[in-house]
Amino acid sequence: YLAANVLAGAWIVVGPLATYIVRKPGVGILAETLAALVEVVFLASPAGPLLLVVGLVQGVGAELPFALTRYRRFGWWVFVASGVSTALVTFAFNAVRFGWLGQDYAMLRLGIQVVSCVVLCGLAARLLGDALARTGALDAFAIGAARRG
Repeated sequence: YLAANVLAGAWIVVGPLATYIVRKPGVGILAETLAALVEVVFLASPAGPLLLVVGLVQGVGAELPFALTRYRRFGWWVFVASGVSTALVTFAFNAVRFGWLGQDYAMLRLGIQVVSCVVLCGLAARLLGDALARTGALDAFAIGAARRG
């Protein structure tokens, strides 16, 4: 189960990506919660409705650094901070939920999750957003307006 933390960030990329594209308060939280809803309703996740709470927690963690900049800064450091905050908030929630506190490898789990979330959540969101914006597909969104100057 420790190996699941290696890909943790990939499950959370939706929050910072949506925030990067739309640049409005609550978008990352809403995107993560909707992603969780899709998992529950259409993919029949064994976690059930509790997954909606997980999506909400992940969204809060992902959006927090953007909120602290009042949705005005979208440099690489904000995406790194988004990955770190997502990892910390999600780890804290899951540590309580799954009883990870006091386990010998809890800090290893946290370290793996932080690296995963920085790379697969934060940095990947920036790269994906930039790639999509270059195609012109996002011209109607805030990211498109920002690229036009």
